[in-house]
Amino acid sequence: MIVRCLLVFLLLPGFVTAQDDWKQAISTYCLDCHDSDSEKGDINLEVLLDHEITFAPDIWEKTIRQLEARQMPPVGIHRPDDDLYDLIISSLVATLDLQSVNPGKTATIRRLNRTEYQNAIRDLLGLEVDVSSLLPPDESSHGFDNVTVGNLSPALLDRYLSAAQKISRSALGTLLSGPDSRTIRIPPDLTQEDHVEGLPPGTRGGALVRHHFPRSGTYEIRVRLTRDRNEMIEGLRGRHQLEFLLNDQHKSSLQIAPPNNKRDHTNFDQNLADRFYVPAGTHQLGVTFVAQPSPVQETLRQPYQARFNYHRHPRLNPAIYQISITGPFDDEGTGNTHSRQRIFQTDNNRANLEKLMRQAWRRPVSEKEVNRIAEVFGEGGMEMALSAILVSRNFLFRIEKQPEGLAPGTPYDLSDLEIASRLSFFLWSSLPDSDLLEKAEQETLDPEKEALRLLADNRSSSLVENFANQWLYLRNLDSITPDGRLFPDFDHNLRKAFKRETELLFESVIREDRSVLELLSAKETFLNQRLASHYGIPHIYGSLFRRVKLPESIPRGGLLRHGSILTVTSYATRTSPVIRGNWILENFLGTPPPPPPPDIPSLDEARVSESLPIRERLAEHRKNTACASCHNVMDPIGFALENFDATGRWRSMENGVPVDNLGSLPDGKQFHGVDGLEKSILEHPDLFVRTLTEKLMTFALGRGMEPSDAPAIRKIVRKAKQDDYKFSSIVTGIVTGAPFTMRVSQ
Repeated sequence: MIVRCLLVFLLLPGFVTAQDDWKQAISTYCLDCHDSDSEKGDINLEVLLDHEITFAPDIWEKTIRQLEARQMPPVGIHRPDDDLYDLIISSLVATLDLQSVNPGKTATIRRLNRTEYQNAIRDLLGLEVDVSSLLPPDESSHGFDNVTVGNLSPALLDRYLSAAQKISRSALGTLLSGPDSRTIRIPPDLTQEDHVEGLPPGTRGGALVRHHFPRSGTYEIRVRLTRDRNEMIEGLRGRHQLEFLLNDQHKSSLQIAPPNNKRDHTNFDQNLADRFYVPAGTHQLGVTFVAQPSPVQETLRQPYQARFNYHRHPRLNPAIYQISITGPFDDEGTGNTHSRQRIFQTDNNRANLEKLMRQAWRRPVSEKEVNRIAEVFGEGGMEMALSAILVSRNFLFRIEKQPEGLAPGTPYDLSDLEIASRLSFFLWSSLPDSDLLEKAEQETLDPEKEALRLLADNRSSSLVENFANQWLYLRNLDSITPDGRLFPDFDHNLRKAFKRETELLFESVIREDRSVLELLSAKETFLNQRLASHYGIPHIYGSLFRRVKLPESIPRGGLLRHGSILTVTSYATRTSPVIRGNWILENFLGTPPPPPPPDIPSLDEARVSESLPIRERLAEHRKNTACASCHNVMDPIGFALENFDATGRWRSMENGVPVDNLGSLPDGKQFHGVDGLEKSILEHPDLFVRTLTEKLMTFALGRGMEPSDAPAIRKIVRKAKQDDYKFSSIVTGIVTGAPFTMRVSQ
């Protein structure tokens, strides 16, 4: 004890120099919890101090992570000052970053997930398909659904077989036994009282559907209207005009008038349909109503009250429940569709097959392989040959073969073709294009140069739709419905607007190659009228999203102020500082607390009054010492966001008392509100950039990050820092690093 007190004295500010042994600092501040007697977290640093850092690099990497986030030692225990923290970290990093390259272990065989399959069909055949009706969803691991995709069960193989057959028929426009049919159901909480984005001005409600018409001919479009619990058509009080549009061009109209009596409601819309000619190909089908002046009742209610979508109150106007597309009738042939142009590029069918195989399989194909598919073509034509290409393991799986004769655990370089596939599936979630394949075949591939080219292509929007939607939990929005009594204005329109705002911010950072820190610090956002109304921002009209510069008085901008993030981190009835705090630790700071033990009780709502502010209710939960260790870290972060309710709307009062937005990060420094939280995170930008880099690498490699990846991640962050943390700098750092361009033999 005397020796330890002496070390504390020597390590006070002013006594520590660069030459001092970092082990003394660890002994002073860490061994009370991590010695041979305690071993908290199953970590015994006392034993490790007798060895070199390289003896247990994984444990020291975890230690660095905790020290960088100032999570250890815990607040309330004697802690180093910032200079001493930095000294300990730099001493450990200096040694760990000198270790030999370890690119990590990635799977040898990985199946295309559902999104990658859909995009690959789009880029191979020029055909947009709805894979959600063809293939089951993929399970997520480490936050992404492209990680656990190594298996192909017999049931899943059968789904792929059916999908390949259906896609082949659709791409070729093959004659079926009868007209094909597709039904699109409108979300039940979609408000249809206003204009729908993408449809012409002067229209109201309805839907815009992108659909592939396999052959030219007459198609029937049938509409069913929304009904109440008594099977009465809602809002049908007067005459309405229903419009059918194809690629924004008027095709047909139907006049709708109220039935003469209630009994006529039963069969009223069974014949609400029309037929018209559609050329083969992919088109935008619009079904909508001609807008009319708002009735008097509209001015008497609050705008956007979602309860008017349900049976408690009638709709003001009729709304579309579902749209069915059936056809073709009086078939006129396949037409010169984009898909057929992709398939029949020349008059030589063998050459056409070879080109398809090369792009689908992402490598040159042998004469033997072409002969095998040509035999299938000879037996069943192009439809069967195309199906064979799509169910081949060369298409369904990304295969990285290791050289023969390597001892297990040996690092080796990937081929240019393998790197090309990694590049395209990382940045496009799809196949390499012809330029990328050609450079890979010629072994002239420059990963950094090609990454910049792929980022500039519109297909990189997949990073928004696929990566950002999973990283930021935006996919969860579809399954979240806040309590309709507490939040009566929440509807599907708002859900879509939440998601679009966040997507547009992330996309602007990519397209304009801005600093990723602007995801937090942005002083602008993207709004349409629906979202602006929810946020209380005036003078924004219409369904079109536009970029809006924000004054300091409006608390919007960066991700922590987005309704999407605030809603997916709340309960249906209230906010959750716990979920919000844990979400920030996981996704922005990269230091999530461990999962709770199975015997930890949840917050007992029956014992804690719901009228109390959430801070007091959670204080009751933290009385359990087993809970306090994690909640003392999570809760103070979430408290800073308490000015936003469970749907992201700003508030200054909760249950009749002013909102208490005092919060803190794990370093113990306190602040108020979202302004203070953003500022505190941005004071240590490397933490946020490192976490984003780890998430991108997990997505790019299809595996979780290991402590051995830390040196490569630190190198990427240091490089990006020199370029103001631009998004492209992080991406090029990833694609030129060892984990991306190398593998370890299995």
